[in-house]
Amino acid sequence: MQESNQALLIKGGRVYDHGGDTDQPPFADILITGDRIDRIGPDITEELAVEARGARIIDASDRLIVPGFVNAHYHSHDVLLKGCFETIPFYMWLLNALPPQYPKRSLEEVRARTLLGAAECLHGGITTLQDMLTLNPIEPEYVDVVVDAYESIGIRSVLSLQIADQKGIDRVPFWRELVPEIYHAQLGSAAALSAEGSPVEMVREQYLRTPNPSSRVSWALSPSSAILSSRSLLEGLEALSTEHSLPVLTHLYETRPEALASRQCLAEYGGSQVRYLESVGLLGPRLGLAHSVWLLPEEIQLLADTGTNVVLNPASNLKTKSGVAPIRAYIDAGVSIGLGCDNCSCSDVQSMFQAMKLVSTLAANTDPEPGPPTARDAIHYATQGGARALGLAGEVGALAPGMKADLSLLDLSRLSFVPLNSAARQIVFSESGSAVHTVIVDGRVVLENRRLTQIDEVELRAAVDLVSGPLRDDTAQVRARFEKISPYILEAWRRAWDEDVGVYRYIGPQRR
Repeated sequence: MQESNQALLIKGGRVYDHGGDTDQPPFADILITGDRIDRIGPDITEELAVEARGARIIDASDRLIVPGFVNAHYHSHDVLLKGCFETIPFYMWLLNALPPQYPKRSLEEVRARTLLGAAECLHGGITTLQDMLTLNPIEPEYVDVVVDAYESIGIRSVLSLQIADQKGIDRVPFWRELVPEIYHAQLGSAAALSAEGSPVEMVREQYLRTPNPSSRVSWALSPSSAILSSRSLLEGLEALSTEHSLPVLTHLYETRPEALASRQCLAEYGGSQVRYLESVGLLGPRLGLAHSVWLLPEEIQLLADTGTNVVLNPASNLKTKSGVAPIRAYIDAGVSIGLGCDNCSCSDVQSMFQAMKLVSTLAANTDPEPGPPTARDAIHYATQGGARALGLAGEVGALAPGMKADLSLLDLSRLSFVPLNSAARQIVFSESGSAVHTVIVDGRVVLENRRLTQIDEVELRAAVDLVSGPLRDDTAQVRARFEKISPYILEAWRRAWDEDVGVYRYIGPQRR
């Protein structure tokens, strides 16, 4: 295992530079001291005589060195539910997958799922993740277990606790009308609703308790969505964000029913969640909006004008039949774009390679003309774009002196890179993630020769096996409970698709 303060010299790899030759990146060495990149250039060994300083030398022959990917939208709470659901409408998935529908989980399960999700990210070259965590209930011991798990495995994480104070029965169109009243209590929220106090105060308490969990774990704030948040909740989070310079990350316009609910419930803001967020002062570079599928053109322009970030999650949007984000419209307007892999139960994989390929190709759904995003653009979204959304711009997402030493070495002998015609295009269109050989986070090697170095993967699988049985039993009970109301949920979904929301974001014939 690498000593925590040991310098690293990565010798002779092709070094990916966002602004350089992304087809044939030049060969160079990278010197890492502490947690940052010290220097990039040829023959650093002779220049700095680093052997005498005790640096560990990593041979990067036949390696492509890339910035660590930033998974800017992810939830660790359902990692153990990967593979549990077919492609189904969003709300049918939601009501079967999320924590408020389940009994209280054990600390052992929370630790195992947190480590497993982080391990998958590292194996895919993801060095930073944003965990929009739903805890039910929000209790200090759960938060501590999650922070400790991230610290143990060595990944960089921006942790937020997802909160809401509006119930789904009051915010999803046609639920109250179509679902029998006997089932209304089951139609709560994607996040735990507090019965004892303000959700904002709960989050404030957890943040103030551990404002700086570690050098790699930091905080953000996460209202579940604008439509599920009262004005007082959003104002409270805006004040907390301003006071402590914390990023705010939330879901926005993920589904067509959500767009319809906005028209119905936010009439005083022109039926717009974006205007609603603007009215409480949240729009701006500190705000990241996950999904952002069903925005109107004027809302897109407002995001661009205010420097607000969107975080696209194409895999989960497709699997939940939610539509395709207006990728070209964001690019044309100048909106900053990041990428996320979202829940393991609705995208089933933490793969930035999948996300990059999807965002590059799905843009054609709305614009068949030649144009962006290019492969180079997609890599930017997966690194620097995500870093900006998480408040980490200038820290992670690129290989340059002074940046955090978060990077991956890809094996160029893998057939996806043979022959090497374009590093950028083959990363995005050819590679699946199997080429990830070595991963460094904060100057520490956390994956080497495709094996984690900070935890034992065999022990992790055993821990997952121990907690998976009870979770499967609970999942079966949740499915049985909601089977009775599924026909009503499906009918509400269909009716929402028949309503005019002013925009269409789906492949296929337009219904309205």
